[in-house]
Amino acid sequence: MRTEVIVVGAGPTGLMLAHELTLAGIPTVVLERQHTRSAQSRARGLQPRTAEVLDLRGMLDPLLDHSLPGREFGGHFAGLPVELDCQPWRTRHPYPLPIPQGRLEDFLEQRLIAQGVPMLRGHEVSAVEQDADGVTAGDISGSYLVACDGGHSTIRKLLGVPFPGTAGNTRAVVADITLASQSAAVPTTSQHFSQYLNTAGGFSSILHPIEGDLYRLVFSKISGESPARDVPVAAEEVREALLAVYGPETELGELREASRFSDAARQVSRYRDGRVFFAGDAAHIHLPFGGQGVNLGIQDAVNLGWKLGATIRGWAPGGLLDSYHTERHPVAARVLHNTRAQGVLNNPRQDPDLATVRDMFTDLLRLPEANRFISGMMSGLDVRYPGLGPRMIDLDLTTLDGPTRVSRLMHSGRGLLLSLDDTPRSIDRWADRVDHVTAKSDEDIDTVLIRPDGYIVWSSADPQPLETVLTQWFG
Repeated sequence: MRTEVIVVGAGPTGLMLAHELTLAGIPTVVLERQHTRSAQSRARGLQPRTAEVLDLRGMLDPLLDHSLPGREFGGHFAGLPVELDCQPWRTRHPYPLPIPQGRLEDFLEQRLIAQGVPMLRGHEVSAVEQDADGVTAGDISGSYLVACDGGHSTIRKLLGVPFPGTAGNTRAVVADITLASQSAAVPTTSQHFSQYLNTAGGFSSILHPIEGDLYRLVFSKISGESPARDVPVAAEEVREALLAVYGPETELGELREASRFSDAARQVSRYRDGRVFFAGDAAHIHLPFGGQGVNLGIQDAVNLGWKLGATIRGWAPGGLLDSYHTERHPVAARVLHNTRAQGVLNNPRQDPDLATVRDMFTDLLRLPEANRFISGMMSGLDVRYPGLGPRMIDLDLTTLDGPTRVSRLMHSGRGLLLSLDDTPRSIDRWADRVDHVTAKSDEDIDTVLIRPDGYIVWSSADPQPLETVLTQWFG
């Protein structure tokens, strides 16, 4: 089979990337070694920036129909009892949205299937070869390959790409369970994440309801050896943790899905190896604290997708494809940094003096400026690439066709020149790559040029001519 882009991995990163490439008219094939999607709940919600990115493509509203019941709560840092407030970042989605990762994946996959994108499940890649003209994965060849195949990436190993970082010091179990009976200590309603944390009987535990009678349990032993990562999780382990933390009244009903994870933090040094790119967990792994993994992967996909499409289409300016690494590597490095810090703050094995540090950090989070800083970092709303402006706020606008919003003008996946004054501008040379919309806003803002991933690259206050910037980003 011949295609333009081979995407390996049908998680949220790979599926979102395939969607971006399809939107750009690029033939794409998705390979996934698993025959069926995992039933495990995994990430329980979407960060505000992920919600914004999905809104840019018109996918958020239908996804909201798949959200979990219960009110939304602010995010958290290290499980500290202060809600992170994203409202100062001027987002329409100031709270993490309770949309499980599995539902996002199913939504994206069904959307791709409806568009005719080949989804080859049960397809394990055992060899990768590349040269100056293309890349081959088994019997499938293409111009480029993107490895979105997780933290244990087969593609990364086949190519011998180093994955430097720190090994895990702590192992934990995440399990989807039902309860045959429960004590008063078991939460029954949605709460802020900090209210789910418990330490007792030699275990650190998080237990919270998902939907119906299903619960998610995360636990680790405070001392002693834990089984190796590849050892199946036994029901007896789960019973032991439930008994220690929630008492004898809490009994396991059914262990539906379970897996192990660690606090390892690793990142590839380069996001590109010839014609192969790395995205999502194939490029970076970290402690899954604060729900940042899906956010990172989705933004990797949207950053790379339009650049890869431009390159295949033949209009990409010099260096555009390499800017994927330049822009995204520091963002993930920062997430690895903050998750390691959270692991220290939340580690029950640490010296008792750590409690005083937690108390001081909690007080800091109650300060508006400190809360804004951490909320922007955890949500991805503060991401700003070198030489670019910030993300474009989803303003209400009025056009000749009536009221709209910035996000609704970007469903095409193209750039957007948003003219908010009466200055005439011609972008005929870029009309196949950039949409030009004249609008009015109640806010006093400049005319802006926005990249397909939602970041401002020029405004009318910029001393550079618009044509120079259009050429820089759109060929």
